[in-house]
Amino acid sequence: MFSQMFASIAAATAASSPSTDLFLWVGVEGNVWEVLLVTAKVLALVAGCVVVNWIGKNVLVRVVRAIIKGTKTKRDDVFLESGAITRFSHILPALVVHFSTPFLFEHEKVKSAVSSAVSIYLIFISLFVLDGVLNALHRLAAQSPRAKNLPLKGFIQATKLIANLIGLIFIVSVLFNKTPFLIFSGLGALTAVLILIFRDAILGFVAGIQLSVNNMVRPGDWIEMSSNNANGDVLDVSLTTVKVQNFDKTITSIPAYDLISKSFINWRGMSESGGRRIKRSLRIDMRSIRFVDDELLAELQRIQILKPYLENRLKEIHESNEENQIDEDMPVNGRRLTNVGCFRAYCEAYLRKDDRIRKDMTFLFRQLEPDGKGLPIQVYVFTATTNWVRYESIQADIFDHFIAALPRFGLSVYQDPSGGDLERGFVKIAARNDSTSPSGDFNLS
Repeated sequence: MFSQMFASIAAATAASSPSTDLFLWVGVEGNVWEVLLVTAKVLALVAGCVVVNWIGKNVLVRVVRAIIKGTKTKRDDVFLESGAITRFSHILPALVVHFSTPFLFEHEKVKSAVSSAVSIYLIFISLFVLDGVLNALHRLAAQSPRAKNLPLKGFIQATKLIANLIGLIFIVSVLFNKTPFLIFSGLGALTAVLILIFRDAILGFVAGIQLSVNNMVRPGDWIEMSSNNANGDVLDVSLTTVKVQNFDKTITSIPAYDLISKSFINWRGMSESGGRRIKRSLRIDMRSIRFVDDELLAELQRIQILKPYLENRLKEIHESNEENQIDEDMPVNGRRLTNVGCFRAYCEAYLRKDDRIRKDMTFLFRQLEPDGKGLPIQVYVFTATTNWVRYESIQADIFDHFIAALPRFGLSVYQDPSGGDLERGFVKIAARNDSTSPSGDFNLS
């Protein structure tokens, strides 16, 4: 009688319990003792996972860490710092669940649910482990002299993105119990919609890959892009943006697509060549240009580095004039030395003796087309340094010397008249008019 009563109470309790309904859904009979037994198995399995996870983190990981620290190379330390090994230890609880489920549970629905949960968990852990390994490889590559300047971050980000997308597809396939190939075929039908919605993201992604593959921009490059107000050193190259630290220490973020669709200047070639170009002109007042007379020639012959040029040039001119029977009494007959020509020769000889100037690169002094601001004499050479401060110092030293040397050649630099020049001119005109025009009429002639 009591046994029948107890059985009735147990059955009623099992029927009214929410946990019973849950277990009935997964195929467990509505017996409270079976419910309690399954609950105990689940708790034991969870406890086992906790213990195995603790052993993995506090025993196995420490052993591996000790082994890695004991090696001579420091490269394997990067994998510890990236957390890849610690993340890998999370696989152990999943293995415990996977191998214990067939022995602990007999119902197929329980086994299927646990198997799906373990599969999703393993996919997540695999993605975390891959992320740590890629981070470690990126840090190792950054330490290598060969790969230090390569845009590896873009490749790493692209690999992570593709891996996460594939992982997401596998998770969806597990949840809906479909093959991954069916999910892939469904994505193909949505391609047009995805391109329309994520157009900007896709353009940035493709542009980032192009920048990385073609090595157009990499960290450390000096780039100049006026359309985005960027002029400085590249700090970071990712799949979607390029960060540039301008010379005023501000940071400009440029969309990767802009670097593909718009023009910009990359000064990497200059840095790698070891020489930086000087391209500057001296504007000579054309009123000061004249033939070299005996007095000026005697003065120029005192300039040591100019002597070889004068000797060869005078000999060449003399032979040419004799051959053509030139009347040298008239200066414009035949060939003659000019002060501006001698100045160009002096500039070239002066810089050929300067060790700060590259002789194996373009070395040119030329006249440009005269205009209303004089005759431009352009210096086109390369310094032996790419350092900005040293470059500016060298350029200033050169032109300081050239400007100071101009009067020795009877030349003067052209410059626009200032207010003081105009004032002095009007004073001279007024003084001349006072002395030559008793009537007081103002004459500018």
